[in-house]
Amino acid sequence: MSGIDSSRAPEPVGAYPHARRVGNLLFLSGIGPRERGRKEIPGVTLDGDGRVIEKDIEAQCHSCFSNVKHVLEDAGSSWDQIVDVLVFLTDMKGDFAVYNKIYADYFAGEGKPNPTRTTIEISSLPTPIAVEVKVIATID
Repeated sequence: MSGIDSSRAPEPVGAYPHARRVGNLLFLSGIGPRERGRKEIPGVTLDGDGRVIEKDIEAQCHSCFSNVKHVLEDAGSSWDQIVDVLVFLTDMKGDFAVYNKIYADYFAGEGKPNPTRTTIEISSLPTPIAVEVKVIATID
């Protein structure tokens, strides 16, 4: 078992690696839309007290998927090797339709991985984000 940290994905907000390899499987920690080395979060507008006043779920989804791709590549895997996706949304009713459309652009159709998927609603995430993505992929 080995932990993997990406130099391109956002810094973890706790004591955990971006991914861990076990045999030919790669387990990614939950990955949000933050960008490495930046305080601003794509798709999130905060007020002076740090409360979310506006969110762009589309921008957050694209940023999450980009971050997942970085971790996969830095670990020696790739997007087409994803076998399972677990997504956490903080507003299923308000965000699922947009998330589902963007998800299909990345995962469904010819030449795309079409992994198993679970999407659940949670009340909050550790940072002021609306979506977090966790994947399992194979690795050669």
